[in-house]
Amino acid sequence: MISKELIERINYLARKSKTEGLTPEEKEEQARVRRQYLDAIKARVTDALDRVKIVDQKPTECSCDCLHLGPCSQHKTRH
Repeated sequence: MISKELIERINYLARKSKTEGLTPEEKEEQARVRRQYLDAIKARVTDALDRVKIVDQKPTECSCDCLHLGPCSQHKTRH
């Protein structure tokens, strides 16, 4: 889970890194909190993709030999 505190800590360490530098311990913490953030984003995307339902539609053939789903844009007719 991505908490407000996690994002604030990531931003704090990024700002400190640019201004005064980080200690070795802070560099390790920065890598750890960034990894937590990325893992949470990946989990959200994976969860969203797992919920996607794919509907298999067969393309229709047109007299112009194009394959499409729905209206044929070349001659503005519906099949």
